[in-house]
Amino acid sequence: MIEIERKFLVKSDSYKSLAKSKTRIVQGFLNTDSNRTVRVRIKDDLGFITVKGKSNEAGTSRFEWEKEISVEDADNLLELCEKGILEKCRYEIVSENHVYEVDEFYGDNEGLTVAEIELNSENERFQKPDWLGKEVTGEVKYYNSQLSKKPFKAW
Repeated sequence: MIEIERKFLVKSDSYKSLAKSKTRIVQGFLNTDSNRTVRVRIKDDLGFITVKGKSNEAGTSRFEWEKEISVEDADNLLELCEKGILEKCRYEIVSENHVYEVDEFYGDNEGLTVAEIELNSENERFQKPDWLGKEVTGEVKYYNSQLSKKPFKAW
């Protein structure tokens, strides 16, 4: 499956009152090669393993495959991950016909909050909420795989 998304910084916490859900996420990376990443994630009480391909030049689309696994397996795989386990809370906000996923990071990435919107096409139009800030789509330093290696506090 090809994932098409755009990423933005978040300039206020007013999104929190609009959230339809809040999920705690712990994730690590078994592989952070620029051509592919392999992620292990625990979302509340569910485990997942995800493989993502290389992004296109604009950073808007890439192959993604995800499979649910047991939390026990995810915990065991997190032990094998590269250094830099990420912790965050994800808020889902519905805005018109789209869902924004807003990630509020903790630990060495505390102070960073980013929002992603998945689109059906790269040229799809959408309404930007007031709390959405600068677009950072394609800026590699904002990829979770990179935040695990060089956290926000080290910038």
